Amino acid sequence: MNAKFKEIYEKYHNDLFRFLFYLVKNREVAEDLIQEVYIRVLRSYDKFEGKSSLKTWLFSIARNVSIDYFRKQQSLKNKLLNQIDWNRLEINDHHPLPEEIAIQNEEIRTLYKCLDACTLDQRTVIIVRFIQDLSIVETAKVLGWSESKVKTTQHRALNILRKNMEKLKKKEESTRE
Repeated sequence: MNAKFKEIYEKYHNDLFRFLFYLVKNREVAEDLIQEVYIRVLRSYDKFEGKSSLKTWLFSIARNVSIDYFRKQQSLKNKLLNQIDWNRLEINDHHPLPEEIAIQNEEIRTLYKCLDACTLDQRTVIIVRFIQDLSIVETAKVLGWSESKVKTTQHRALNILRKNMEKLKKKEESTRE
């Protein structure tokens, strides 16, 4: 198993990490989540039947790990919101926002900002299809959806991204003038 795990790590680590990073927009969280992915892979590799490619199986595990993370965060957020006296508390956050992370290419920066306008499912499809470069068939297997649902979700996400990118570009152009 060590040799197989090493092969998986070397071949897919960067893709899996980028996938998680684009979803959670935080390097440290993505690093924690990738560890959870590897733990689940080690625990369940002997159950992998090969009905899909190894890559789609790994991405489906990563997706499930991210969904668990978001659920946990939402639950934690709700608990904290109910316990905090907002009238007495002042919060200072010194960490950079995801938008402040240095991205050199302006088009990628614009796309990165506009991904927030998409639902989690739409963001996932965009990341898996275009950043991780999986086919529609592979994406459907990763998400456990039909191919038509992937195509529909992709189409809707691209429309949202296109509209928001145009708005952002117009806004940036007007501020430059």
